[in-house]
Amino acid sequence: MIEWIQQAEGIWQYIVLFLLAAAPWLDVFVVVPIGIIAKMNPVAVAITGFAGNFLMTLLIGIFFKQFSNWRERRRLKKGITALSKKETRARQIWDRYGLPGLALLAPLIFGTDIATLLALSFGSSRVRVIQWMAVSLALWTIVMTLGAVYGFSYMKLI
Repeated sequence: MIEWIQQAEGIWQYIVLFLLAAAPWLDVFVVVPIGIIAKMNPVAVAITGFAGNFLMTLLIGIFFKQFSNWRERRRLKKGITALSKKETRARQIWDRYGLPGLALLAPLIFGTDIATLLALSFGSSRVRVIQWMAVSLALWTIVMTLGAVYGFSYMKLI
C-alpha cells in the first residue's frame, strides 16, 4: 500500500489515500500511519483519512435498509440464525455503553463500518449513528495522526 502512495505524485497521493480510507477493511488506524510514513503532510493525511472513512459511514447510513434486506435474505438462504462473534461482542458493548460506547470503541475492535451497520441494526437512529461515528472518527484520527507523527519521528522513520 505504501508503494501505491509513493508511486503517485502530488494530489494523486491523497486520492489513493482517500480510496484506501474508504475501503471497508481499512480504518484510520492503518491509513493515517501509511500516509505519515509516506512523508505526506500530516494534517492533509488526517483530513483525507477521516473523509474517506466517513464517506463509508454516510453511505452505510443512507443505504442501510437496502443492505439490511439483502443481508437478511442472504442469511436465510445460507441458514444462518446465530449472531457472529463480532455481532455478539458489539451487542455486549451496546448493552453496557450504548451508542456512544460502541462508536468510540469500534475502531479498536472491529472498525467503524461494521460498527455503523451493527448500531443501525440494533435500532439506533440513522442521524445519531452518523453523528457518533463522526465524533469517534475525528477523535481517533487525531490520536492516530499525533501518535504516528511523534512515534515515527521518535523512531527516526520520518
